[in-house]
Amino acid sequence: MLFPTFTFAVFFAVVMTVGWALHSKPVAWKLFMIAASYTFYAWWNPRFVLLIAASTIVNTVCGRVIQRANNQVDAVRSTGASAGTAGLSQQGIAQNSVLQQNQRIRRAALVVAIAFNLAILGIFKYYDFFISSVEDGLEQLGLAPNLPLLRVVLPVGISFFTFQALSYVIDVYRGKVAATNLLQFAVYLAFFPQLVAGPIVRASEFLPQLERRLNPREIDFTRAAVLIASGLFKKVVIASYMADALVDDVFAFPERFSGAEILLGVYGYAIQIYADFSGYTDIAIGVALLLGFRFPENFNQPYRATSIADFWRRWHMTLSRWLRDYLYIPLGGNRGGKAKRDRNLFLTMLLGGLWHGAAWPFVIWGAYQGGGLMVERRLGEWADRKRNRGARIGRGQLQEAKELTEQRQITGMEESKAQEQLEEQADDWWQKPTKTLLRWLATFHFICLGWVFFRSETLSDAGALLSQLFGSFLSPTPNINSVFVGVVVCALFAQMLSRQALANVQTQLSRLPAWVLAAGFGIWILVVDQFGPEGVAPFIYFQF
Repeated sequence: MLFPTFTFAVFFAVVMTVGWALHSKPVAWKLFMIAASYTFYAWWNPRFVLLIAASTIVNTVCGRVIQRANNQVDAVRSTGASAGTAGLSQQGIAQNSVLQQNQRIRRAALVVAIAFNLAILGIFKYYDFFISSVEDGLEQLGLAPNLPLLRVVLPVGISFFTFQALSYVIDVYRGKVAATNLLQFAVYLAFFPQLVAGPIVRASEFLPQLERRLNPREIDFTRAAVLIASGLFKKVVIASYMADALVDDVFAFPERFSGAEILLGVYGYAIQIYADFSGYTDIAIGVALLLGFRFPENFNQPYRATSIADFWRRWHMTLSRWLRDYLYIPLGGNRGGKAKRDRNLFLTMLLGGLWHGAAWPFVIWGAYQGGGLMVERRLGEWADRKRNRGARIGRGQLQEAKELTEQRQITGMEESKAQEQLEEQADDWWQKPTKTLLRWLATFHFICLGWVFFRSETLSDAGALLSQLFGSFLSPTPNINSVFVGVVVCALFAQMLSRQALANVQTQLSRLPAWVLAAGFGIWILVVDQFGPEGVAPFIYFQF
């Protein structure tokens, strides 16, 4: 079920009405929300509801087993601390035995949960890709293998709800969140606003909101309306126009276009994927807000970034934080020296690319991003040393920032507060506009070059497009039109607007009478419908 459709509008009107009618009956509300979320997902393919249900049961059971073992470990340690040192006494031996047994239980439960979740991804998303890759490699050696392929349909949003399940069991294991019951976890995993394309909401962010009593008077209806309205406009109007006007044809038939037209098409895809994905998350956050839940922000003007690391602090932020906390830091993070840090950073982005899709272009895209972050990190350290020698930054201040970075194990995707303050001073658009503009141009084009691999279905397609881009740049450009150029320029300009100014606009809107807001929202929907195409294409991130 797609957000920008009449079907979803009717569905949500029913869910919101019934949901708020049941807000004083928590159990009934949760059962209703599970039913609504399963209906939302089943609208695409009813069979895969069983997959979400199975994931719910397995992860709930594993979480409860881990929590019980955690409680036993805490109880034994508390008893040992109150009784003093037991040494080699019978009591001490018994306590150590209980500790070891529960440690084995909690580790086993964690392994089972991780194996189950990764098996889901492996079977449905990666099995055929790896088998096909092995077959291709063997054929290159002159062999003719006939390995079995599953050819299964990829469930929509499987990566998103699997990552949420993984974060839950890992956080229970780490003691960052308490295990919950089957009913609450079912709501968390299947909650329909973010079910198929994020943002990736963690249990620590969602479950506490289930515990509180919902109050419709606390809902920020203005913010929800602005988010939904902007999301619809970005998806239905901007993203659709970018795709239809030039982007789809450029990537499908690059030989028909000049290098300048292809470059404009790549710019257009950068706008399209941002408008498409951020449009979805805006609607998801707005819809969740109307149901009484606050989701984390997922985009923060990513195309105003002046470094690759800055881009990943702004783009798909819930995924960046997930990769940091559950992949980069467990790999070792910044510990072990620069070489190991670079290795961990590269592997994190490589696997992040593979998370997006089981195809070699995504693998290359992830390696490209990881390599860029590594090089940028090294250049930044070289620049720090150079500035330090020139006494532009005090040695104590720089050392403090570095120590804070190591202490917090911050990745290239999220640096320490002290480092960010130093970067903000150096990157100030007004104090050093020329330097900042050059850094912005370099970052934007680095990201756009990566989008070529992200968008291409095969490496051959990406190679053909890049060859045409650099090989025929001075050819005639009959396919460039002023409207397309204007939309690209306006979209990039909008990324540079002050967030405070946008917040002030929302504040002013909130002061208007409710009937004025309702009328304005209705008119806006008519505008979106007027400028949008016939039908609505699926969101790009549904495939992930």
